[in-house]
Amino acid sequence: MNNTEQFVNRHNGPNAQDVQAMLNVINAPSLDALIDQTVPAAIRLKQPLNLPDGISEHAYLQHLRGIAAKNRLYKSYIGLGYYDTVLRR
Repeated sequence: MNNTEQFVNRHNGPNAQDVQAMLNVINAPSLDALIDQTVPAAIRLKQPLNLPDGISEHAYLQHLRGIAAKNRLYKSYIGLGYYDTVLRR
């Protein structure tokens, strides 16, 4: 199995050495400089996003189960036809 076939190497992004190699190829001194060169300042946020702290996958699945437990099942009568409908030619 080659290095890219392992889950962690496919899904956790580049390491510091990979990032530096990319920056060398595109001749950018840093990621911040690359962003400055490519993303117009007018569309960038002025401050960091106000996000809650992250939670584990297990905790999130528990949260989703709590939401799903609130679902209720209803009987659908769609497709049973029309009542008291007269069709004329």
